[in-house]
Amino acid sequence: MEHITLLLGIVIVTALVFDFTNGFHDTANAMATTISTGALKPKTAVAMSAVLNLVGAFLSVEVAKTISGGIINEEGIRTEVIFAALVGAILWNLLTWLLGLPSSSSHALFGGLIGAAVMSAGWSSVNGSTVVTKVLLPAIAAPLVAGLAAMLATRLTYRISNKAGEQATSKGYRAGQITSAGLVSLAHGTNDAQKTMGIITLALVTGGVLAPGSNPPMWVIVSAGIAIALGTYLGGWRIIRTMGKGLTDLAPPQGFAAQTSAATVILASSHLGFSLSTTQSCSGAVMGSGLGRKGGVVRWSTATRMFVAWGLTLPAAGLVGAGAEFLTKQGTWGIVLTGALLIAGSAVIWTLSRRQPVTVDNVNDVDGEPAGVVTTAIAAVTPPPAGTVAAADDLKTTIPGPDATEPARTATV
Repeated sequence: MEHITLLLGIVIVTALVFDFTNGFHDTANAMATTISTGALKPKTAVAMSAVLNLVGAFLSVEVAKTISGGIINEEGIRTEVIFAALVGAILWNLLTWLLGLPSSSSHALFGGLIGAAVMSAGWSSVNGSTVVTKVLLPAIAAPLVAGLAAMLATRLTYRISNKAGEQATSKGYRAGQITSAGLVSLAHGTNDAQKTMGIITLALVTGGVLAPGSNPPMWVIVSAGIAIALGTYLGGWRIIRTMGKGLTDLAPPQGFAAQTSAATVILASSHLGFSLSTTQSCSGAVMGSGLGRKGGVVRWSTATRMFVAWGLTLPAAGLVGAGAEFLTKQGTWGIVLTGALLIAGSAVIWTLSRRQPVTVDNVNDVDGEPAGVVTTAIAAVTPPPAGTVAAADDLKTTIPGPDATEPARTATV
């Protein structure tokens, strides 16, 4: 600790700020479905998620090692590069939070890091094979696997509970949702908290404090875990609304299936050292559970905006990171200017968010977005869930014709 310079200290603080934004940006991953179905009250949900994020941060360092010594070559990388990378990641996190889009904080960090490294030392500074195998491929596979698993799990869940009473199954699935939400929070801590550990460890290596290939020190693990837990407790209500209500309407069985599927994918990836996007995994699971229920549909207009954000995250954060690195290369005044631009940009985004605030009190309010042509068409041709027809039959009555020659008519009351 005694060898940490002022610049290195600024980078560490900035990394923890990113970790904080990662927390409130990704709270929706674990708790959006639990909140939207009423299984937990919003404040209780985010408090539970925060504690389990902190616990998860201590369970593994495999993802941290991937970031600190895998994505870019440590040799020749200056500490300023890490600072520039974090600027790109933080600004993209805040912008997508303002828009209520569940984009990937992980890919924002990777994009900023790659862009800054290329601006500093050229393309040779990036380990292309690691980026492809441990970042890009998991980015494609994770939402597909989680979505397919959630769709199958939802269908199986409804088939198993078809003969049980609705009240009993709803109560049981709400309890299951709380358990699976805790599992997602724990998994989020094992994956996303480690990314900040990895970036701080990389900064310590570039600053000469640690040897290349070192594991994160305990103080790094503790500080990263606390930062993401605090951000999680704050609650990213905008993104929680999108995940819980904007993509599809979820019942407790669907929420349970989605969260269990996402948690399984995230924990498996953390064990293998794959730094995947927990946001993409959870979003894919939510869409899969929406399609898995008869009569359930996905709001593809919202999903399309989300897909666009996913595709833009790496290059957009990379461009901002590269621009920030261009400034930091100019010397002390460039570093100061970069920090000032980060603060100013964050302040502008926060001010804009206050025009239409989303809070714990209105997080479950439907935003009134039309379902769209595709959703309407699917709803029109898809059979309704079991019990809907029976309920409709109960509301029908027979109205006799005015005379014996006219057949009786059936009307709905």
